[in-house]
Amino acid sequence: MGWFSKKHEQQVDRESLEQYLMRSKDYKKVSYTNQPTNNRFTFSFISTLIDESILQNNALPYLLEKPFEKIEDLKKLVAMTDVQISDDPSVIEQKLFNGYALLTLESDQKHFAFLAVQKEIVRSVTTPEVEFSVIGPKEAFVESINQNVNLIRKRLPVKELISEELTIGSLSKTKVSILYLDGIVDPENVKTVIERLKNIDFDAITDSSYIVQLICDNKNSPFPQLLDSERPDRVTAILAEGKIAIFVDGSPHALITPTTLVEFFGSFEDYFLNWMLSSFFRLIRLFAVAFSILITPVYVATLSYHYELIPKDLMNTLVTSRREIPLPPILEALFLELTIELLREAGARLPTKVGQTIGIVGGIVIGTASVEAGLTSNVLLIIVALAALASFTTPVYKMGNAIRLLRFPFLFFAELWGLLGIVFCFCLLMTHLLRLTSLNRPFLEPIYPPRLTDLKDSLIRLPFSKQSRRPQTLRTQNPVRFSPPGKKSKKSDIDE
Repeated sequence: MGWFSKKHEQQVDRESLEQYLMRSKDYKKVSYTNQPTNNRFTFSFISTLIDESILQNNALPYLLEKPFEKIEDLKKLVAMTDVQISDDPSVIEQKLFNGYALLTLESDQKHFAFLAVQKEIVRSVTTPEVEFSVIGPKEAFVESINQNVNLIRKRLPVKELISEELTIGSLSKTKVSILYLDGIVDPENVKTVIERLKNIDFDAITDSSYIVQLICDNKNSPFPQLLDSERPDRVTAILAEGKIAIFVDGSPHALITPTTLVEFFGSFEDYFLNWMLSSFFRLIRLFAVAFSILITPVYVATLSYHYELIPKDLMNTLVTSRREIPLPPILEALFLELTIELLREAGARLPTKVGQTIGIVGGIVIGTASVEAGLTSNVLLIIVALAALASFTTPVYKMGNAIRLLRFPFLFFAELWGLLGIVFCFCLLMTHLLRLTSLNRPFLEPIYPPRLTDLKDSLIRLPFSKQSRRPQTLRTQNPVRFSPPGKKSKKSDIDE
């Protein structure tokens, strides 16, 4: 009696599922008859998800002309590699919406087969748009997870490259791949990533940015705790270091974890240049970030509380520029800072050509008009423009957004307590960064806790010959990347 009830329940489930599917115009159900045996069979599929030419060429001719009696005969009959036999009705919905065609026999309603006939609609591999580099490879990830994993396997053709797959999202059923190098990566990191991904309870995952917010250590921090990249070469190099890459189907960006703060200020193009040039450019970026955050608050603090620190010659220039300005320094700075942010948002949301025009023309017109109208001083206009220009040097877009946000707390504290307020805000920022982690690893490594051996590729980059060991912070199973060149033997003299 129990077996009969279960079978009846499965039949009702299949019927209710078919009733739902019949409401969609792209659901097709077509019946055919096998000529040698007169055995009737039916194909059910979602026409927008499959490539019907595969079905017509690789399956249907064999099913019509060659005899078969049982559903198990299909694996030997059709010219397809992915043919799955099942008697579990609960998987029908998932398979249909993953691009499989359902085949049922009229003589055997208990068993059915799934034929993989997915339609792959992907754009071709193009050049990177966010992480563009003058030197180096010009390939970027696309929205197909299989294509993205292919780009990595092409660069790491080794058996140690492991790819694990999960399905996340109660509605979207998004496929997620976790890539790592076995024998190098710390197994604890892999375990933590998989556990966090499995614990995600969300309805629709449409991009990798959702994953960042759902699995990061501190969800209330403005700083990104996973590094995203659209460059296969960068992800390949980071996998070789012992890190983990996460790919999300439908997203052209890979997530890299664990990461540190200094990685967000290093461009992968640094590795294509001489180490001295790379180190110089990294220091320039770090200086630009500090300048972008602090220069406007220092201007407000100095004019409001510490004008005695300004040299006399410079004081004359400031007094002249602010002679007819009715606003206090804080309102003047906020007006210009918010204007810059509005221009950035307008330029980013409009079409490319229109956005460039708005950014250039709007900046010139508004800046000139505000100075002539006496709302802002020309000195502050130059300072804010330089601060905005300096913020653009951040190679990672999400970190650039965090830098843009940080200027406003510093401005408010500078208005409250002057330079003391800036120091206090800086202490709050450092406290937050010291407590921040990425995959349970300190975010400020190798600066704090100090790892002297890892400083060779952080604030500066030493030659490759000095980087024979993987980062100590990752606790890799195999810390040695290559054997460092030994000391050259002393050359014998010409007379010896």
